[in-house]
Parts: sequence; C-alpha cells; structure tokens
Amino acid sequence: MSTTTKAGPTPAGGRAAKPARRRLRPSYLLLGFAGLVLLLSLLELATGATDLTSAGTVGATFIAVTPIMLAGLGGLWAERAGIVNIGLEGMMILGTYGAGYFAYHYGAWAGILGALLLGMIGGLIHATATVIFGVDHIISGVAINIIALGAVQYLASLTFEGLEGGGSTQSPPLPDLPSITIGPLSDLLGSVVDTDWFFVSQVAGILQALVTNLSVYVLLALLLLIVSSYVLFRTPFGLRLRSCGESPSAAESLGVAVLRYKFVAVLISGGMAGLAGGFLALVASSTYRDGQTGGRGYIGLAAMIFGNWRPGGLLMGSGLFGYTETLGLRQGGTSVHALLLLLAVLAVCAAVWQFRRGQSTAGAGILVGGLLVGALYFSIDEVPGDFTSMTPYVITLLVLAFAAQRLRAPAAVGQTYRKGSAG
Repeated sequence: MSTTTKAGPTPAGGRAAKPARRRLRPSYLLLGFAGLVLLLSLLELATGATDLTSAGTVGATFIAVTPIMLAGLGGLWAERAGIVNIGLEGMMILGTYGAGYFAYHYGAWAGILGALLLGMIGGLIHATATVIFGVDHIISGVAINIIALGAVQYLASLTFEGLEGGGSTQSPPLPDLPSITIGPLSDLLGSVVDTDWFFVSQVAGILQALVTNLSVYVLLALLLLIVSSYVLFRTPFGLRLRSCGESPSAAESLGVAVLRYKFVAVLISGGMAGLAGGFLALVASSTYRDGQTGGRGYIGLAAMIFGNWRPGGLLMGSGLFGYTETLGLRQGGTSVHALLLLLAVLAVCAAVWQFRRGQSTAGAGILVGGLLVGALYFSIDEVPGDFTSMTPYVITLLVLAFAAQRLRAPAAVGQTYRKGSAG
C-alpha cells in the first residue's frame, strides 16, 4: 500500500520538490510596521531621544529616501536584465541638470520630464555601449559618470551664468511642485502627538507626516516602485526581461528578443536615475547645484543589493539609509547615540540566532561587536558631530555584511551576450 506525505509526491529522479515561496501578506507588513514603531517607541523611552518618530523626522526621511530609492529602482531594471549599471550616478547628474533647465524655462512639471529625458540619454549611451558593442559594463558605467559630470558642469556654465540668482555652478530658484496637506486630519494627528501617549503618539507622528506637506514627487516615486514591481514580477514582459538576466541563451532559444529587452531595460534604468536627480533639484533643494547628487547613485545600487534585487527589499534598504541620514541632520548627536543602543541590542539578538543555528564563530564575532557598541553607548552621552554624518554609511555597510549570506544576484548579470549565442 502506497503512502503520500504532506510534502506532496516526489518528482522523477528522486528529488523532493522545493516548497513554494511564501508571499508577503499585507497583514505581515502591518505587523512589521507596528513592531518597528514599538521598537522605536521603547528606544525613545529608554534614551530620552524625542525625535526618532516625529512628523518632522519622517517627512525629512521621505526627502532623503526618494532619490536613493529611484536610483536603486534604475539599477533593479538594468540588473534584472543582466546589465550592471554603475553609471547611475552620472545619469542622476544628467537628471539634475535636465530638471533645472526645463523647470526654469517651462515650469516644474516640465522639469520632471527634462530629468527623465536626460537620464534616458545616459541610459541610451550605456545600452549602446554594453548591449550593442559589448563594452565591459563597469568601464561603460564609470565613463558615463565622468562624461556626465564634465558635460553638466559645462552646460550649466553656459545656461545659468548671468541669470538672476544663477551662476556657473547653480541655477536660479526653481518653481515648486504641488504638495498635499489634509489640514483637519493633520491637526487631529498633531493633537494626538501632543498627548505624549506611548506608542499611540509615535504612530500619530508618522501618520501626520503622510498628510502634511507631502510632495507629489514622493507619491510619483512610490507609484513607480509599485508599477515596477508589478511589471517585473507579474507580467509576461517582466518574465521575459528577467529571463534575459538569468539565462539569455535559454531565453533566446524560446524566442525572446534578448538584446531588445536588455536595451529597453537600460533605457528605463536611465530614466529612473534621471528622475532621482530631478528630485534633488526640484524638491530637496529647489535649485540645480553642482555636485548635489553626493554619491547617491552608488548608495542606490547598494540599497538594491541589500534588497536582494527585489522592490520591497530595495525600499527597506533605501529607508534604512535615508532614516539614519536624517537622524544625523536632526538632533544628530542625541539621536545617533540612541541608535547605538538599538544596534547593540540587535547585535546580541543576531548572535543568539547564530548560536542556535550552530554558527558559533559568526555568533561570537557578532556578540563581541554588539558588546563593544553597548560599551560605547554607556561611555559617552552624545555622539560627536563629526561622526554623525558617517552613521548611514557605517550602518549600511554593517547590514550588507550581515545580509550577504542570503543575497542572490541574477545569474547572468554583468555578462556580455551576443545574438545567436543560443545556437
């Protein structure tokens, strides 16, 4: 008499079928959000840092997160198709100039289109070099960064110098994009924040930031993230595009126009990076300035890797960097000092988890690191200002180091592919 296990029948060859990957339910996301807010509320209570969940901090975090997220989204499109896009920084630079020039002459909405257009021009150059001519992806990306920097500096000196409020390194003030404020709801949430109720006031402060002076550009970026997630992982187009990054020869054997999909993906990647630069010019500073990208293209690439080449993970990685950057700018010493305690506690928990898995060496290393961070927290009252600006970079590197074991890049990313290789 034959028996059937709960795992299901075994396929031919004797190997058990892999369990289906569980989808992240909205209820889990809500529980995760509530747990995070509870953790920050406890941290405020334990340390006396009062700005960890305020509406001002959350609103500033949106401004810090959006360009990193858009740049990372550009990297996601390219790498899912098998093209490494180190040129995100240069495409962002092109986007800042495009936003500045078109917004000054034609209005704020034209600035968004200008940023998109110039970013796509950078993507076009990278796609032509890597997809058509087979240039090494890293060399092409670095060349774009260098060319974009010089070209934009030259164009800015031609177009902005001599204008009122402008100069060779910056544009005149740019028109503002609309922002959304729901007055009655914002006032109600503000009154709840003032009551200083544990956890409830923290949640109210976060929600208040969502209905108070929220730029439409932030909403546009979130919409692009959702649309990209749906297109890449829920449509036949996205399946074909991702197959080009996993096994282009197999994809071509099934009739997929591999080079065309790669080309389109890099064009979209450039457009996303251009929009990231446009956000810096139109929202973050309301003017184009030389050097305002500040390496955010590279940070977006790191956020994408942290997120394991998935949109949701990319959002979390961008949020991690943007939040820590914001804390460094607001009550920097006090807020970053509170993060030291959080980091020490999380390190101890991670060490215990490693010990339970039998990873004694890794667990011991993490435990020692956590204890050192805890000792640092109790030995100082405030983090010196010179070190607060380093916080987002240090935390991002630490998280990437801990997450490295679970990362999986597309199998064929970075490889040069020639049409007909399938045969």
